[in-house]
Formats: sequence, structure tokens, C-alpha cells
Amino acid sequence: MNSLRQKIIAQITQNGPIPFDRFMEMALYEPGMGYYASESTEIGKKGDFYTSQHVHSMFGMMIGRQFEEMWNMIGKPDVFYIIEPGAGAAYLCRDVLDYLNGKNIIDHFIYIIQEKNVHMKKRQQTLLNVYSDKIRWVSSLEEIGTVKGCVFSNELLDAFPVKIIEHLDTLREVYVTYEREEFIERSDILSTEKISEYFHEFAIELPRKYRTEVNLRIRDWLLEVNNILSEGFILTIDYGYPARDYYSEERNRGTLLCYHKHQYNEDPYQFIGEQDITAHVNFSSVSKWGEESGFRTIGFCQQGVYLVSLGIDEMMKTLPQDSKDYLFEIAKIKKLILPGTLGETHKVMIQYKGNAKPELRGFSIKNQKDKL
Repeated sequence: MNSLRQKIIAQITQNGPIPFDRFMEMALYEPGMGYYASESTEIGKKGDFYTSQHVHSMFGMMIGRQFEEMWNMIGKPDVFYIIEPGAGAAYLCRDVLDYLNGKNIIDHFIYIIQEKNVHMKKRQQTLLNVYSDKIRWVSSLEEIGTVKGCVFSNELLDAFPVKIIEHLDTLREVYVTYEREEFIERSDILSTEKISEYFHEFAIELPRKYRTEVNLRIRDWLLEVNNILSEGFILTIDYGYPARDYYSEERNRGTLLCYHKHQYNEDPYQFIGEQDITAHVNFSSVSKWGEESGFRTIGFCQQGVYLVSLGIDEMMKTLPQDSKDYLFEIAKIKKLILPGTLGETHKVMIQYKGNAKPELRGFSIKNQKDKL
């Protein structure tokens, strides 16, 4: 039995059943043991899943182009801060800085990575050594102070611990207990009134025998972001839906998934600390709660449409067409934009706080913010 499993069992034995979000929090973030907090965590081809930054460097280059546009939109401040919580392998940071360096504007940018995992931080520092003078590391957003810039995340919000809710005769919350040498789920009364308020806020009425997730921690995170940005943007890339689609009748078992060695499963109680646990994002909550914090939603659409609007075809023309790997490179880039790929499953949302009226190129083809 691994030490993290033992620690979770000990907490249940001492305090009784725990809400699922507490179980998920320990499984992912328990210091030194959780999936994102251990030395052994690998993301990418050698790990349990990959993200857009692992597919091709073109993704980071396009995000770099977005930061350049944002910098222009708010008047080219002397310093524009790019803040990335959960940078993972940091390939995207490297590719962004490569782009800004190539445009000869890198002197106006500082990249801040929020990383609590000391082992991951060391790997990031090794990869990014050439840009060490342009990067800072923090363990919490509050260390940053107040700045102008953009808080960027790629597959971050989906890993926030979620509450699991079932609609039986009334709304019930899923708790985790331990019996007969295995973790067992039990439905009980809601741990907080915020859950009922959430469903009322988004006008959600669940059918009977419906199971789903509620991510309340996004709201707290947006408040943290508001505290550090005097003016700027939130750029969120993740998989998810507007509330109406998230809580549709056909999605009656929720969206919770686990990833282990590039295979997905629906059992969070196996491979504890050794598999990722995720739930799709309710982008309506990101938009509404962002507005309450002072951030106006500028745009929302699928990643593929966004990258095409932003001009990824122009960037693709810079690839050496006489290279023997040219067609292979193009095939990888297509995984970022085409239907049935990350280009369809992942959504892009940009929110803005300030007095400007930015119109970003990435939403010139399609902007679905009205669906939120």
C-alpha cells in the first residue's frame, strides 16, 4: 500500500468520510506524494497524457503572437508580465520566449511560472536556462504583487478538485469512505450551501439520478488573479463547455476522467498519486465569476478556430518546405486545429480588465461568447 493511500485512509479513519474534492486534492496535490507534487510525475510522451505544448512548438509560437497583440492593445507597457500557473514541462514557456526573442521585443516581457513542485521546478530551470534572466518562479500568485500582463493557463482549471453531486430525491454530495479494504462512495447532505447556490446561479435543473461535478475553486482562483492584475488579460485554454451543454441530459454521468500511461479510465480510486484526475470546465462559471471580479469576457471559441484566426497558416509558411520532415511537421500541427483533435475538444477564453476596448484577432472568424 503506498504512503498516500495510507494517509487518505488515516484521515477518513480519524474524521469520517471526506468530500470527493478533498480526496481529489490529496490524490493530486498532497506535498511530496500527490500526482502533481511528486518527483516521479511525467507529462508528455513518457507520462500519462500530453497537452498542446507537447504536440508542436507552433502552439507556443502562436501563444507568443497572442501576447504580442495583448501588449500592443494596452499601449506597449515597458514591462508586460506573462504569468503561467502549472507550466508543466515548460515547453510552452520556451516556445513563447523564442517567438518574442525572434520579434526583438523580449526585453518588454517577464515570464513568471507558478510552481509548487520543487522537482518540476528544477526540470523547468534546466530547460529554460538560456532565458534565466527573463523568468521568475513563485509558489503562489500573491508573491507577484500588482502587475500589468496576462495570466495564462493551459489545462489548469480541469485539475482543480471538484465536488461530485448526485440528484436523487434531493441534491446529494458524494463522500469517500474506506470499508473492507477499499474506497467506497457514499451520498450525503451537501457540505456547503454554495453548491445549491451554484445550480441556482446558472439556472441548472438536474434530472433525477443525474451525476455531475461542481468546481467551486475556480471562483477563488479568479479572485486571486484579480488581486495581482491592475490591467490585463486572462487567457484560459482547456476542455469544457458552456453550462447549458455541460449539464445537458445526455451527460448524466458527469465528465470526470483519469489518465494513466496514456489510457483513460473512470476509477479515481486506483493508482492513487500515480494518475491524473480531471473534470471538464464549466466556461459559463469562468465568464460570470470573472465579470464579478472585474474581467470582461472578450472571446470564446474552439482552439482550432482560434489558432486559424490568429494566423497559424502564416506561421506554417515559415517551416522549411525542403525539409524531409516537412509533411510530418504539418501533420503534427494539424492535431492542434482540426475537428476530432485538440482543436475541437479544447476551448479558448480570453477575459480583460481595464479601460481599453481590445478586439483580438483570434476571435475574428468565430466568437461564441454569447453562448456562455
